[in-house]
Amino acid sequence: MEVLVVSVNRLTEPVPVLPLGACAAAEAAERAGHRVRLLDLLSEGDPLGRLRAKLSRRRADVVGLSVRNLDNAEWSAPASYVPAAAQAVAAAKAAGARVVLGGAGVGVMAEALLARTGADAAVAGDGEDAFPAVLEALDSGGADPGAAVWRRPYSGPWRFPRLERWLDLKAYASRFAAVPVQTKRGCPFSCVYCTYPGIEGRDYRLCPPAEAAAEVERLGKVGARDVEFVDNLFNAPRDHALEVCEEVARRRPGLRLHSVDLSPLTLDDELLGAMEAAGFAGAGVTAESASDPVLERLGKGFGAADVHRAAEGLRRRRIPTMWVFLLGGPGETRATVAETLRFAETSLGPSDAAFFNVGVRVYPGTALEGIARDEGVLDGTEDLLDPTFYLSPALDPEWLLRTVNRAVGGNPRFLGPSMPLRWLLPLVRRVGYAAGLRPPLWRHSGRLRRLVTLPRRPT
Repeated sequence: MEVLVVSVNRLTEPVPVLPLGACAAAEAAERAGHRVRLLDLLSEGDPLGRLRAKLSRRRADVVGLSVRNLDNAEWSAPASYVPAAAQAVAAAKAAGARVVLGGAGVGVMAEALLARTGADAAVAGDGEDAFPAVLEALDSGGADPGAAVWRRPYSGPWRFPRLERWLDLKAYASRFAAVPVQTKRGCPFSCVYCTYPGIEGRDYRLCPPAEAAAEVERLGKVGARDVEFVDNLFNAPRDHALEVCEEVARRRPGLRLHSVDLSPLTLDDELLGAMEAAGFAGAGVTAESASDPVLERLGKGFGAADVHRAAEGLRRRRIPTMWVFLLGGPGETRATVAETLRFAETSLGPSDAAFFNVGVRVYPGTALEGIARDEGVLDGTEDLLDPTFYLSPALDPEWLLRTVNRAVGGNPRFLGPSMPLRWLLPLVRRVGYAAGLRPPLWRHSGRLRRLVTLPRRPT
């Protein structure tokens, strides 16, 4: 069949993300014998017009829509991306194609998204086996794929899609985007808000470290300069991450490596040394809080002592770190907010930054949904496909937002949804990269904010 895979993600802040899953699905369909094209709508000024034009020039039997995000997950300024996905479905159907949804967002609420958009079928979770199976069903059975939602965990050999075949890697690099490499799937942890166990399963499926390192090396040979490990947690299991780093260091590909998802729990000195030797130019620690009561209620599996220990270890290394905090979750009070802000003020290294998000997105089937209903934060009438958030009843929302905005506004290395000069990001990406700045972009945030807010000389 003629298959058009479409990445509908248009989110570019703080930096765009390459559609790894869409490319993997496209290659899986191609291996199954279909004729496959990929359309990336990230930079299109008129995405629906571009989709319609693509389909008018060459018809497609099936359009696979990759939906990465359901919304922007910002409590203070929520925005849903579901209407745009529904419009894309309608445009594809008007061109005579059948539509299959896929992507991380679909794995969160497949049935609800399928009903809202009017697509023919959806792939929840891994797409390498499920997407070709849906295509086969559509090809042999006509318009009815036989099942609305397909869940088929991939169990075949680990495969890395040839991203350079489908995407313009240089265009992404000019926007500070690193090329993604996934070395594992599955998450056995029990964070109350997280959807990864539901999307990827709780059992680890590990890529052999030598194969992961070989892919990093290969990407360097096709022009990549920054590679990001996009596992749900890079250092879990810890020994696997250590072996990946050691294999990369042995090959010496000369690339800048990144990972924005590290747990403080297993971030010990040996692993940090291996990351440094492999060439890590930036890391992200998803601490969420630096307060024991909040970390316990979030189900993080580590405590404030682990957060402080990880910060101490990172300060001894030459790896700039983005610390990610999630304020307003279960157990959050004014005292715990102050504890986290105090940690960020006093414990970050000289090249570090901190990002503060306010409110926790509630997804169906998570422990947080039950907590929110028990505490009366949700009343049972909400459609969770729309942006829905938990905020601790012990906090005044206006006080929390005001406190976070004051902290972000007063520290150039603090970032948040209401970050000063956020509107400058597109210009910073264009000019900064041309001027020689390199990822991670947040590493330069402090200097850039100081530069654009310098007091003017009196005239």
